[in-house]
Amino acid sequence: MSTSGIVALVAIALVGLASGTIGSMGVRVARSTSDFLVASRTVGPVANASAISGEYLSAASFLGVAGMILRDGADALWFPIAFTTGYLALVLFVAAPLRRSGAYTVPDFAVARLNSDSLRRLCTVFVLIIGWLYLLPQLQGAGLALTTLTALPAWSGIAGAGLVVVLTVVGGGMRSITFVQAFQFWLKLTALVVPAVFVLGLFLSDSRSLERDAAPDFRAATTVAVHTDVVLQTPEPVNLVVKGTVDGVRANGPQTWQPGRYEVTAGTELQFPAGSPIPTVAGSPTTDRAWLEPGSGDADNQMLAIYSVLIAGALGTMGLPHVLVRFYTNPDGRAARRTTVVVLAMIGGFYIVAVLVGVLARLYTPDLLSTGETDAAVLLVPSAALGQGWTAWLLGGLVAAGTAAAFLSTSSGLVVSLAGVLFTDVLRGRWKDFRLAAVCSALLPIGMALTVKRLDFTLTVPLVFAVAASTFCPLLVLGIWWRGLTARGAAAGVLVGGVLSTSAVLVSLFAPLPAGVLGLLIYRPAIATVPAAFLTMVLVSRMTRAEVPADVDDVLLRLHAPERLGLTHDRV
Repeated sequence: MSTSGIVALVAIALVGLASGTIGSMGVRVARSTSDFLVASRTVGPVANASAISGEYLSAASFLGVAGMILRDGADALWFPIAFTTGYLALVLFVAAPLRRSGAYTVPDFAVARLNSDSLRRLCTVFVLIIGWLYLLPQLQGAGLALTTLTALPAWSGIAGAGLVVVLTVVGGGMRSITFVQAFQFWLKLTALVVPAVFVLGLFLSDSRSLERDAAPDFRAATTVAVHTDVVLQTPEPVNLVVKGTVDGVRANGPQTWQPGRYEVTAGTELQFPAGSPIPTVAGSPTTDRAWLEPGSGDADNQMLAIYSVLIAGALGTMGLPHVLVRFYTNPDGRAARRTTVVVLAMIGGFYIVAVLVGVLARLYTPDLLSTGETDAAVLLVPSAALGQGWTAWLLGGLVAAGTAAAFLSTSSGLVVSLAGVLFTDVLRGRWKDFRLAAVCSALLPIGMALTVKRLDFTLTVPLVFAVAASTFCPLLVLGIWWRGLTARGAAAGVLVGGVLSTSAVLVSLFAPLPAGVLGLLIYRPAIATVPAAFLTMVLVSRMTRAEVPADVDDVLLRLHAPERLGLTHDRV
C-alpha cells in the first residue's frame, strides 16, 4: 500500500474511533425510550441543525455533487439546488406542525392525525423501503472510498462502515448520534473547504482554460481500466491502444477512433498518449465550452428531466424518514422552524464548495470522464493537483476523513430512524428491543451493498427522493393543511405513489430502459408519481368524506397553535 493509502486508512480509522468515542457519551444519559428515539426532545436549534446537516449531506452529496459537475457542467447545478430547496419547503409547510404532533415517527404521525392502524402499517413499509434504498448508496460509497484511496477491497469498507454505524446507534440511540452527526458535519465541511482552497490557489495560477472549444485532454500518458459497460463519445479523432472489447469486437492493439460513439465492455483497458482528447460518457458535454453552457447535453427531453429532479428534491426532502425524525427532537415548533433556517445556511454553503471542487476536478482529474467513475473526483483532486508529497498526502487524508464522516453520519441517521419504526410499530416491547431493531434495520442494506453492483449516485439518490416525494410528502402536506383528508384517501395516495415510484426504481436499477418519454419517466419518475399521489389522496378522500375523523378540528388546532397555549402533548 502506498504512503497516501496508509495516511487515508489511518484518517478513516480515526474518524471511526472518534465517532465511537463521541457516541459513547450518549450511553451515559440514554436511559429511556424517549432518549433512544428523540433524545427526550431537548436538542437545541444549532446542535440539531448541525446534526441534520451531518446526516443529510451524505456520501452522495460529498462525492456525487462534484462528480456531477465534473461530468455535466452547468446542467448538474439543478441537483444541489433541488436538494437545498427541500428545506425551504420543510420550513414553510411541515417543520413546526410536525413537532407539535407529539409523534415519534412518520407512522406515528399518521395515527395521530387519522387514527388508522392500517395506514400506520402501510407507512411503516415505505419507511423501511426508503431507508433501505438510501442506505445502499451510502454503504457502497464507503466501499468506493476505501478502494480508491487505499486499494483495499470494497467489501471491507462496507462491512466496516456497517459495524461502526450499528455500534453507534445501539450504544445510545438518537441522543448518541446527535453528538456524532454534529461533529461529522463540521469535519465534512472542513474536509471539503481546506483542499478546495489549496487547489483553487493552483487553479488561479494555471495557464490552462476551461473555455476551450475542444475536449479536455490527458496531461500524461494514461491507462484507463473500464470496470462497467460504458458508451464513450469523442468529438475529435483519438489515437489509443485497446485491450478488450469495443463495439462487440475484440481488440489488442492500436486504434484510431473517429468522432462518434463507442460501446466499451467492462474489463477493457484503454491506453492514451499524453495530449490525447478525453472521450466522455455519452450524453455529457464533449468540450469544455459546452460544459460551461446550460442545456449542452444531448439527452432527449432534458427539461422534463430537470423539472422531475427539482420536484423530487424539493418535495422528497420532507418525506425522508431520517430527516423528519430530527424535528421530533426539538423542544417545540418554534425551535424546529429555527433549526430548518440554520440548516438551509449550512447545506447551502456546503453545496457551493462542492460545486467549486467539481469545477476544479474538470481541470485536474478529467480522465475520470472516460471511466464513468466521476464520483471519485473529490477523492483524487488533491493528489492530481499537488502531486506526491506530504501536503498532498495530508490533504488526501483529510478528504478521506470527510468521506468517512459522510457515509457514517447519514447511515447512522437512517439506521436510527428505521430502528425507531421497527421498535414502535413492529417489535413492540421494552426499550431494550431498540438495540435488536437497530441491528435488524442494518442487516438487509449491508447484504445488498455487498452483493449489488455499485451504481452512480446520480441514479440512485434522485430515485430515493422520488419515492419519498410520492408517499410521505402528500401525507404530511395534506394531513397538516387539509381537514378533508381521510384514512382511506391517505392510504390510497401513499399506495399509488409508492407502488409507481418503487416500480420505477426497480426497473431503473435492474432492467434496460425504453427509449423516449417513457424511459425518462421511469428514470426520473417524480414529475408523474407525485401528482398522481396527491390527486389520488384528494379524490378518494372526497369520495369517503363521511370518514373524516371526528376530532379533526382538535388535531389541526394542536398542530398549528403555538406551544404557549398548552395544547401540545407528546404521544405515549
